[in-house]
Amino acid sequence: MRGLATADDLAPDLETASAHEVLEHLVEHFHPRLYVACSFQKEASVIMDMLLKIEPEARFFTLDTGLLFPETYATWRQLEKRYDVKVEVYQGMSLARQSAEHGDELWNTEPDTCCGIRKVEPLKEALSQVDAWVSGLRRDQSPSRRRTPKFHWDDKHELWKANPLADWTEKDVWNYIAENDVPYNDLHDRGYASVGCTHCTLPGSGRAGRWAGTDKIECGLHG
Repeated sequence: MRGLATADDLAPDLETASAHEVLEHLVEHFHPRLYVACSFQKEASVIMDMLLKIEPEARFFTLDTGLLFPETYATWRQLEKRYDVKVEVYQGMSLARQSAEHGDELWNTEPDTCCGIRKVEPLKEALSQVDAWVSGLRRDQSPSRRRTPKFHWDDKHELWKANPLADWTEKDVWNYIAENDVPYNDLHDRGYASVGCTHCTLPGSGRAGRWAGTDKIECGLHG
């Protein structure tokens, strides 16, 4: 580790910094105890491409719920091959055990519990041995993300968290993908602005397709 940063050192600068500058600061202060969450959505592809140009040994992880779309798994394989990286995997309770303890359709009967088992608990494990993590949150994705900072102390996980694309628009993301020939999830071309698990994701703009028909808007990973 190259030395922990403080909020006074980084937060004022990072809030006006570009995504590239945010990632440069993170590498300087936290690598190799920096971990990048990879959902295999378009934002994750952009961050992977940008970060590996700064630090070829950057570390990535994913939360494999066992219920991801085939297109998501295909994107996963494509990114690993394209960038010669290995995305580390964290998983919660097996689907078989989940069915035995909670029934066959926990995502319908208790979606918060399902997300807790499949995502929230594995994330705690993933972050337990690092000092900072990176996500692809953007402020224009939903009202609940409108105040997303580029860099802040994550009280829930007790480490630093960065959202380098926080002020990017949808157009910004697609422009970067086109200009840098970045692989991305094919589901985005089929109306899925946001991609999660198969049982809880429908086509829709923003995050409208996530847990459609319910008042649930977040899985619990980000507070």
